[in-house]
Amino acid sequence: MKYFAGIDIGSTAIKISIADENKELVGHKISASGSMFYKYAHETLDALLNELGLTKEDIVYTVATGYGRKIFKEADENISEITANAIGARAAAREHGQIKTIINIGGQDSKAISLDDDGGVVNFAMNDRCAAGTGKFLDACAMNLEIGVEELGIKHFDSTGTPLSINSTCAVFAESEIIGLLGNEHSVEDIVCGVHYSIAKRIVKLVKRVGVKEGIYFDGGPALNAGLVNAIENELSKKIFIPQYPQITTSYGAAIIGIDSYHYENRL
Repeated sequence: MKYFAGIDIGSTAIKISIADENKELVGHKISASGSMFYKYAHETLDALLNELGLTKEDIVYTVATGYGRKIFKEADENISEITANAIGARAAAREHGQIKTIINIGGQDSKAISLDDDGGVVNFAMNDRCAAGTGKFLDACAMNLEIGVEELGIKHFDSTGTPLSINSTCAVFAESEIIGLLGNEHSVEDIVCGVHYSIAKRIVKLVKRVGVKEGIYFDGGPALNAGLVNAIENELSKKIFIPQYPQITTSYGAAIIGIDSYHYENRL
């Protein structure tokens, strides 16, 4: 059996997926990017291979993607995360149905991608100028509210009032708004709900720029936040699909691209 590695080096996390020649996901691992992307990417790959009982010789093709893709010079190929995300989403949701729209929220940016019937990228929009509406913003909000980021989804559903308005488009000013709301004795639950809806409104604007199509897929770490999912669904008035492992869609897509590239190069 031949194996293929997809390495997504993001601004806040390194995601690595291993797929077999049948394009099935064999294993994955996530670690913090830290300040030494190259070193941590290799350490993460070594740890994953060890867990799977594989060696580097078992990996016949490696594709790097993401913010730091060009620093992983051992890769056979490096590609755009937009392309890898699209291919990974289609593969991860193949039993769910056709995917036409992808929402991706990463550590420091958010994206909306529109696909055609064949899974090709038709259009995409990205917000990478401000942390508001990203995973980093959620982390900062949780810290200001003195709760764990994993508690945000639970607090959302405990809110009993109308979601509070958080209007600042800048993450720094939004944090000041949150502190002000706490000072005015608003509950943590209502503030969390307001944060989720403020992000959802930004995401919906992004999605509308590329066109809202049925078959909506949401990935990235924040997709694990059920409260944020609920807010986006309510703002879109549509159900969205969350994959089993939302953080690794792009690395999985990169591994699949590696399979196709290997077959093409070797005329298999």
